[in-house]
Formats: sequence, C-alpha cells, structure tokens
Amino acid sequence: MKEMNAAYSAMLSIMAEMILDEAIRKYKEERLYKEIDNALARGDRNSFYNLAKQLKTCK
Repeated sequence: MKEMNAAYSAMLSIMAEMILDEAIRKYKEERLYKEIDNALARGDRNSFYNLAKQLKTCK
C-alpha cells in the first residue's frame, strides 16, 4: 500500500510539473505575441525579428 501511495504521489508530482510547464510556455508565448504586435505598430523591424525568433523557440 505504501508503494502505491509513493507511485501515486510521484505521478501527481509529474503531472503538476507538466501543467506548470505548459502554463509558463503559454504565458511566454502570449507575452511575445503582444511584444511582436507592439514592434509592428512601432515599425521596429529589429525587435520584430528578434521576438519572432524567440517565439519560434518557445513553441
């Protein structure tokens, strides 16, 4: 029974980490999209290209 609780606890921990990782990735992606929109509005090509490069690595 103790081994089952330990396995269940480990599984929950892994799932929690996966959910947190996904939430962080989505947050970063949304922030980058907003920054890209701002760079386009300003006509700032360098920022746009740098942010777009970051966005590619985020996905």
